[in-house]
Amino acid sequence: MELSDVSADLSEVLFTEQQIADKLAELARRIEADYAGDRPLLVGVLKGAVMVMADLARELKIHLDMDWMAVSSYGAGTQSSGVVRILKDLDTDVQGRRVLIVEDIIDSGLTLSWLKANLATRGAASVEICALLRKPDAVKVDVDVRYLGFDIPNAFVVGYGLDYAETYRNLRGVGVLSPHVYQ
Repeated sequence: MELSDVSADLSEVLFTEQQIADKLAELARRIEADYAGDRPLLVGVLKGAVMVMADLARELKIHLDMDWMAVSSYGAGTQSSGVVRILKDLDTDVQGRRVLIVEDIIDSGLTLSWLKANLATRGAASVEICALLRKPDAVKVDVDVRYLGFDIPNAFVVGYGLDYAETYRNLRGVGVLSPHVYQ
């Protein structure tokens, strides 16, 4: 779905499909250089990272393995409970592997910090992070992000995997959702 198809729902377009593709290509070149001679395990965080993971993996010119995790720290509310639950665990053993967590967006950093530590305790040789977006003004825990696409304002964004009530994930870009949609 094109951003123009829902322009009445967006107050601003942050990134077009082409801008995202260009950024992922740039990040892929860095990842290829850093993982030359290795076969990294890319771990996508469901559901939001599906688009980023798919396009990044297709852009990479190295062999890799892919797996998925789903984690939650929200429970039934909209505020983090502080307790992270694994909803879907990896099918792959990370022991001795170089792991690259692929995320759509970093808000508080709490869940991602927990996930990175969790994978390290499982014996991963290294755990790095690749995130398309980060909200610096929302970060509560400093998480080392080796591969970062864009810093964005602390706004409600949708598209390219990011949703509001499971809608807008399939937008080909990222935009700020207008308050009239969710208020």
